[in-house]
Amino acid sequence: MLITFKSKASADLLMFGDNAQPLLALLGKDDKATQGIVTVEQLPEAIARLESAIEAERARLNAKSIDECEAEEEAEAEAGNVGMSAPVNFAQRAWPLLDLLRCSQAAGKPVTWDAQ
Repeated sequence: MLITFKSKASADLLMFGDNAQPLLALLGKDDKATQGIVTVEQLPEAIARLESAIEAERARLNAKSIDECEAEEEAEAEAGNVGMSAPVNFAQRAWPLLDLLRCSQAAGKPVTWDAQ
């Protein structure tokens, strides 16, 4: 399933459902809904929630020791997950949605989504 986030303030954002659903839940939306809206009034709280989650993820990653990071990199390399097949972290997945929300807030436009 693909989920498309839309706003008149920016280009459409497509995400696989498995990646978009946790973000929708974080925004306080029903992650099982096939469509929905983040109203202009809801945008400040949605942005704050997403920013907070991104910062928490970054703090968690920064708190890892060098040994932990090296062990993870080794495990990923052994599994063949390097370069373009390396895993994408939460902050990397959330950033495009955060950008869309910010653009929408600046333009005073809501963000909608639908599943296909």
